[in-house]
Amino acid sequence: MTIPEVVRALARGDFTELARRYSAAGLVVSVPGKGMLTVKSPTPTPGRASVIVSVGVHGDETGPIEMLAHVLDALAPEALAVDLMLCVGNIDAILAGKRFLDADLNRMFRPVRGALAGTAEAARADDMIAATVGFFDGAGPVRWHLDLHTAIRPSVYPTFAVVPDLLSDQRRHMLVDWLGQAAIGAIIMNPQSAGTYSYYAAEHHGAAASTVELGRVGTLGQNDLSQFAAVSVALDGLLRGATLPPAAMPSRVFRVAQEIVKLSDDFRMGFGKETQNFTALKRGDIIATDQETVYTVFHEEELVVFPNPDVRVGLRAGLMVTEVSPSSGAN
Repeated sequence: MTIPEVVRALARGDFTELARRYSAAGLVVSVPGKGMLTVKSPTPTPGRASVIVSVGVHGDETGPIEMLAHVLDALAPEALAVDLMLCVGNIDAILAGKRFLDADLNRMFRPVRGALAGTAEAARADDMIAATVGFFDGAGPVRWHLDLHTAIRPSVYPTFAVVPDLLSDQRRHMLVDWLGQAAIGAIIMNPQSAGTYSYYAAEHHGAAASTVELGRVGTLGQNDLSQFAAVSVALDGLLRGATLPPAAMPSRVFRVAQEIVKLSDDFRMGFGKETQNFTALKRGDIIATDQETVYTVFHEEELVVFPNPDVRVGLRAGLMVTEVSPSSGAN
């Protein structure tokens, strides 16, 4: 299968052609680091939103790269209604076809990194943080960060998002409305950071930020882009400043009940690796064991998300969530 050059360029973090197009349209363009591009209005515009869109924070999550490349290719520079920062996260891992090189980049956006401080991903996170600080410096109050991912395993909800619980009500409503317009099936309100890029942007820059999971990991050029159609339309609308129609069906909303942390190499999940995201467990069911520690379900029902026993010791090996806003049409 032939991969379009716009997709190849974005996967390499090559913004040469995009930078040329935006500059020719009279916009202020800068390259704050490898695989990063900022585009701003030449004159301050009250109410103009500042939007970061990031992809490839995990190198094997290629679907959003393809989708974003086509959105940008179809968007005339004159139609861009926001100040924009584009970031391709782990370029070296993308090119190697790996999730990461040394360690998970999406756990590096925290002040304490311990034994991971010397990894390639720690250095990359520092570069991304510096660019983010520069982009939001002097920005207006309307700030967004959409960090687009794909999940490792299948899911009851093929698209879902993780939203920092610390967002103000105004930013939360704005973000949840957009996620609904993008046909995101489920939203998880997360009370604490796991060192993710989106949580960092929300906590330190007041951005309406979310980690958005879009389907499954796949090979560049072989993703079914039809599954991203609603997200593509919603993202295009955000960049154009368009008003989108209300969501046909609101996203299901969940809240984190437990964070499952891997404490030792003896960590064992209470279910198989084939378990889907949002699989329901009942009160008393064993989630995981880790030497003397036993994680169990303590609500009537909890759903497991991101179960991964193969993470490094000390990192999150899964979330347990409970539904707080059920709606009709549930699976």
